[in-house]
Amino acid sequence: MDRDLTIAAAAELLRRGELTSVELTRRALDRIAATDDALNAFLTVTADAALAAAAEADAGRRAGRAAGPLAGIPIAVKDVIATAGVRTTAASKILEHFVPSYDATVTARLEQAGAVIVGKTNCDEFAMGSSNENSAYGPVRNPWDPARVPGGSSGGSAAAVAAGQALAALGTDTGGSIRLPAAYTGIVGMKPTYGRVSRFGVVAYASSLDQVGPFARDVTDCALVLATIAGHDARDSTSVDRPVPDYLAALAESAGGARGLRIALPREYFIGGMQPAVEQAVRKAVATFADGGATVRDVSLPHTEYAVSCYYIVATAEASSNLARYDGIRYGLRAGADGSLQDLYCKTRAAGFGPEVKRRIMLGTYVLSSGYYDAYYLKAQKVRTLIRRDFERVFADADVIVTPVAPTTAFRIGEKMYLSDVFTIPVNLAGLPGIVLPCGVDEHGLPVGLQIVGPPFGEEIVLRAARAFERATEWHRLRPPDVAGAR
Repeated sequence: MDRDLTIAAAAELLRRGELTSVELTRRALDRIAATDDALNAFLTVTADAALAAAAEADAGRRAGRAAGPLAGIPIAVKDVIATAGVRTTAASKILEHFVPSYDATVTARLEQAGAVIVGKTNCDEFAMGSSNENSAYGPVRNPWDPARVPGGSSGGSAAAVAAGQALAALGTDTGGSIRLPAAYTGIVGMKPTYGRVSRFGVVAYASSLDQVGPFARDVTDCALVLATIAGHDARDSTSVDRPVPDYLAALAESAGGARGLRIALPREYFIGGMQPAVEQAVRKAVATFADGGATVRDVSLPHTEYAVSCYYIVATAEASSNLARYDGIRYGLRAGADGSLQDLYCKTRAAGFGPEVKRRIMLGTYVLSSGYYDAYYLKAQKVRTLIRRDFERVFADADVIVTPVAPTTAFRIGEKMYLSDVFTIPVNLAGLPGIVLPCGVDEHGLPVGLQIVGPPFGEEIVLRAARAFERATEWHRLRPPDVAGAR
């Protein structure tokens, strides 16, 4: 597949009859076959179903039926999102053979828009991780350098888009799990406002933080996918009943560049130990906005330093509750069925969950236990409120906040870098929308990401700002070298 091809360009070729969806899908499947031994981005490839869906899209065009912007477009889906009749493992042994009988709302909306789902992508087990090294099926490797991580937890989806295995992909973001992989692989990734996209049919990690969002090669494609999956869903009690704006119209407003845009630059996001190339690229991106007519002012988000501690209490507490359903009785792995009920529980969970998942369950159970709930969980919720109020104060006088995505570029597999999500976690705690796009490269030629954060349900202004930056630079045209071992 042409790694420079975007959804918008492919849709135009399909409309003009210069390309068929079957041809486009075969290219994607061939690319997966040629590169995935090196990347391990996919856990399940749905070749037959994808080609059938592509043929249906082509038939619809020949019959003159109206085709949306995603009709016939190959898209990948993170393996924590339910797909009817297709294995959904959450990259865990406990769900190794689990096949849902229904689609997640976001999956159904992609299919209703005519998208062609080419497979399910690898991730950190139950979306718990920032590097995609925690999968029960092996780590995903970064197309820029297979010795490095692609970021997590949605690393398979990001690697698939960056390597040309799909034109777009869905991921989930609980503490940076879309935005970190987007930064590390040099593509665009967006976490919408909490409640903007349905979580129905998404394997839960931390229910007050999880949100589904798109990966794409540029901001326009990102907006196209977001417009398809966004909107109220009565089956998700956290889904907000609020009209979905015309995101493409918001992009059109970026034709005037960044003129009039009010940008806040939080000083707490430039920390000691940050890789110099990352800070330089982000500050140069901010200067690009200023040159385009934006006003930039330094601000403070004073409770940022508490965000990571707060997150790992809230998220693990919710994980402990959510993962209690994996008991070896209703679905998934069953081990030790010849013993007592307690023996069944213990053996099933010991065999099914990986080390990182077990750690987070134990930590979450501890902070929710009698005598510790007030000291840890309740206090973390109060800190979360303070973090949200920090953002509210800044957005009273700013349209967007611009920050780095991570202190470094992609690190090597096995280095076990911690705090890589220090700049993304606060956005989840506050429930805000954030987009990441490339803004430079480091001394090793690895991509550097730029994060743009908006107020609640401010996806329009976030997309507009991101597209204005794209118009002023060429970083979105970055592509990794061809994957070693590609046939």
